[in-house]
Amino acid sequence: MNNKTFKTILIFLFSLVVITILINLNIGFIKLGLADFIDGNAQNSQIAELRMNRVLAMFLAGVSIPTSGFLLQEYFQNPLAGPSVLGITSVASLSVAFYIFFSQDFTLPEFLQNGFISISAIFGSLLLMTILLIFSRKFQDKSYLIIFGFLVSALAGAVVSILQLYAENQSLKNYILWSFGANNQVTRNQLWVLFIVVLVGLFLSFKSIKPLIGNSLGNQYAKSLGVNLEQLKYFVIIASSLLSASVTAFLGPILFIGIVVPHFSRMIYSPAKLWQQWILNMILGVFIMEFFSIISEISQFPINVITSLFGVPVILMMILKNKQ
Repeated sequence: MNNKTFKTILIFLFSLVVITILINLNIGFIKLGLADFIDGNAQNSQIAELRMNRVLAMFLAGVSIPTSGFLLQEYFQNPLAGPSVLGITSVASLSVAFYIFFSQDFTLPEFLQNGFISISAIFGSLLLMTILLIFSRKFQDKSYLIIFGFLVSALAGAVVSILQLYAENQSLKNYILWSFGANNQVTRNQLWVLFIVVLVGLFLSFKSIKPLIGNSLGNQYAKSLGVNLEQLKYFVIIASSLLSASVTAFLGPILFIGIVVPHFSRMIYSPAKLWQQWILNMILGVFIMEFFSIISEISQFPINVITSLFGVPVILMMILKNKQ
């Protein structure tokens, strides 16, 4: 496929993103006008701000999670690698649970509290990614990746259950609300923290793209091209952890999008340069997350339930297709 085809696909997807954003801004029990979004003193300005926050949160999630999955799949050369299957999302959720349950007695400013939630999620995912990369040679086979992710997720779920058993009622309520993926509850301060962390993650992703091209050709060839494989490893660890854990911290565990979106991107446009695949992943990711947000608002289902209902059948089809 040529660049003209790629540009046509981008324009089409960008149009879909704009349409879904406009629909998402107008989904709700109250009909809003343009003045509500522009004028801070308008009657429904607070509702307009909540909807803007929802749209921005989905935008950042749509950019972050597919990028995280894309980096992991390219690094491991495995289409089933992703933040949810590898257990990164589960460990980030466990870290947030620890923070919620044990910080109830401390009073902190909102911005600082949001920062600690993000740090706890990122720290947990960084730890897991480090362990994963230490044993990465044993996880080249798809089945090992799935088993590893299942075991980590099961262990994280068991620890969270123990925490819930001994948690106070308010802590338990806060965790349950968070785990449902309450994208309507994201505040402007939380968005600023999320934006900063995502920006750092995207910068590291940008620095990783060129070395990943060499990595895909094999270690020896990559070294002959001057690729610093050790640096690439750390860039992938930090970038994927920042991107997936920061979204998990504020929006709850959004599952399987990091695997499914890169898969769809390859179906839409392949073969493609890594730069093109990355751009396609982000735009398609934003469209899917905004679309799921609309479905969530209409159906009143939590966003993570919708992503799971969508993601599980797609991943199952991917596994069956690869077995043939």
